[in-house]
Amino acid sequence: MTISQAFALYDHPSQMEPLLPAEHRLGPLLERAHDLIRHSERLAGWSPAGALPGLRRLLRAMNSYYSNKIEGQQTLPLEIEQALRNDYAQDADLARRQRLALAHMDTEAWLEQTWTGWGTTDAWAPQTVAAIHRDLFTRLPPQDLIAEGGASDDQPLLPGQWRTREVSVGRYAAPAATQVPAFLARWAEVYGGVRRGEMQLVAMAAAHHRLAWIHPFRDGNGRVARLHSHAVLGQLGLTNGLWSPLRGFARAQDAYYAHLAAADEPRAGDLDGRGNLTEAGLVQWIGWVLDQCLDQVGFMAGLLSMEGVKDRMAACLAFEEQVVKQGVRTQALRALHYLFSAQTELERADFKAMLGLGERQATAQVSALLKRGLLETDSPYGKLRLGVPQHALRFYFPRLWPEAEAGAT
Repeated sequence: MTISQAFALYDHPSQMEPLLPAEHRLGPLLERAHDLIRHSERLAGWSPAGALPGLRRLLRAMNSYYSNKIEGQQTLPLEIEQALRNDYAQDADLARRQRLALAHMDTEAWLEQTWTGWGTTDAWAPQTVAAIHRDLFTRLPPQDLIAEGGASDDQPLLPGQWRTREVSVGRYAAPAATQVPAFLARWAEVYGGVRRGEMQLVAMAAAHHRLAWIHPFRDGNGRVARLHSHAVLGQLGLTNGLWSPLRGFARAQDAYYAHLAAADEPRAGDLDGRGNLTEAGLVQWIGWVLDQCLDQVGFMAGLLSMEGVKDRMAACLAFEEQVVKQGVRTQALRALHYLFSAQTELERADFKAMLGLGERQATAQVSALLKRGLLETDSPYGKLRLGVPQHALRFYFPRLWPEAEAGAT
């Protein structure tokens, strides 16, 4: 039995309605969106874009881990770290997943550079959705694209290209392949026309579901939908690379899939809106997404409190000195905490002066901190900035990425 025989294919964008909840259903959602904006702006204002690059790089690795985990394609955090050192597994499938993790990180970094130049229409343009898919999958070698496509005829996935085949997703068939551009045009028209402020957060959440529902690509749709939501939040100035809903989605993975599936359902009678799909399911999905975002912002704000971080840095340095014994000393606390609180770089001479050690000991201390990843630099004599290696996570930012903490050495 073909897909067209088993399901009635959607063939007109009106069948995707409602794209947004009706006015009388918006009140509680707008209240949550207002709280999210207020808390996010406070956190983003504390740490300007581009500051603490070591932390932001680690968060990209975490986002990659969690997004791929949702797809059942995860690697261990240690395996991501090994791939960053160009140390890939001998097992072909594991090496493929390592490359996919790095591709996700690189695409997220590309988005962070790109969204600063976006207007509202750019954020919602179908070309932007295609560009995210293209950037992600062109970073993979051809053999990985065949594995990602997963088709029996071994046809490779085509980066950035709309699907040309019919597909079923869960209990429904995605829109007819020939109509994907029309559905995406309507998607872009509605969400790109939403006024700024709280309604754009409602639109971000609703659009995530509707983009996954359209299923515009042969594969990679979930990853692209999550990256797009991450990018919209960044374009609105709410994340500065310090938080993402991806962590919340993955840590409540069953609820993520359940809410997505519930919003797929057809309208359930006259009290369930006026569109073809359930309005109640869409409202519940939007509320759940906003709650996940609020939870992530609150969690990161707590982790980044100044005094809390200083105490945890002290615990990390004590462990390094007393247990690891690779030359790191507790005297580095003042200088490391300064790098965190000032969110800047220091000349090596200035950093050494803050250590309160003699020149020879200070030089040895900088070398030890660099070796352990607690400091970073771009050259042998370059400025120093704070590093956030995986092994320091359980001290610096406990419970942020528990899977990385468990495997850290």
